[in-house]
Amino acid sequence: MSGKRQFRIWRGDESGGDLQDYMVEVNEGEVVLDVIHRLQATDAPDLACRWNCKAGKCGSCSMEINGKPRLGCMTRMSTFGDDETVTVTPLRTFPVIRDLVTDVSFNYEKARETPAFAPPADVAPGDYRMQQVDVERSQEFRKCIECFLCQTVCHVIRDHEENKQAFSGPRYFIRAAELDMHPLDARTDRKEYAQAEQGLGFCNITKCCTEVCPEHIKITDNGIIPMKERVVDRRYDPLVWLGSKIFRRGETPQTSVTTARQGSATPGSARGGVHSHAGGSHDSRAEAQAQSGVNWDREVPHPTAPAVDDRGRLPLTELTFDRAAAPSPFGDDVTFPLPPEHLNFAHPEQDNKH
Repeated sequence: MSGKRQFRIWRGDESGGDLQDYMVEVNEGEVVLDVIHRLQATDAPDLACRWNCKAGKCGSCSMEINGKPRLGCMTRMSTFGDDETVTVTPLRTFPVIRDLVTDVSFNYEKARETPAFAPPADVAPGDYRMQQVDVERSQEFRKCIECFLCQTVCHVIRDHEENKQAFSGPRYFIRAAELDMHPLDARTDRKEYAQAEQGLGFCNITKCCTEVCPEHIKITDNGIIPMKERVVDRRYDPLVWLGSKIFRRGETPQTSVTTARQGSATPGSARGGVHSHAGGSHDSRAEAQAQSGVNWDREVPHPTAPAVDDRGRLPLTELTFDRAAAPSPFGDDVTFPLPPEHLNFAHPEQDNKH
């Protein structure tokens, strides 16, 4: 429907800004990015907006439209009422550079931390062979266009800036899941890495990331939840735990970032194997916070090697220990379900009464 429509767009930079109102012509069949381009050509030539393909395949035009993270090129104007004001703001989770452009370098830093595909040592390049069923298993995750809408909507870092160091986010959880199910990947510690280094324990599977994915990837159901289940099976299932004690399968994971972080760990964190209410940080402030519920400030616990003697044998106390082989990321005294006053997140649709 052609005519003038009211847009409210955030203008500013890292020092601050505010929402400004514009009346812009809108034609039938247009998307939000079309209107922004028209606005740049008429009333706001200095409006900054990142875009590239305009076909929903590059992920560049990520923005928040009426409070929901979306792609500007995939949000049709026909989805809004004729008298509805369309509010466009930058991605909230990442620092603003100018107007609708944000600094998403956080995501690239996490990408560099994630161990790459490790080819098998006994197979030469060009000789890799995979069954079609194995290709299809991870094909869904390879559809990711890295728009980072799942990253910006995740409340773990959206509402808690301090978690960014210890949390990689949904985009890199599905990367870990993809490599974990790859039949030619030589690394065997993808699950342990996701738990110990990527902060998988922070995720409480509210499915916000799945709701905003423009490629309709089932991030939570097909990626995060199966990874969590495999981590729990390896670490907390009593039978698996006992089997790892008896058959000595509980090796220290081969994570590459654990060693790099040891220099910045808290002084008490060197006492590996001590179970802590603060998830292994042994920090007094974190301990105090953990007593009141989930502690967002604690260091992600690192796996510890089993205590064996010079002959590689476990002491009797290891076999009779009444807890799992590694500290829980939530603290050992936290029971589930958590009481409502301890839930420090808000689902985008929690107020909707269906």
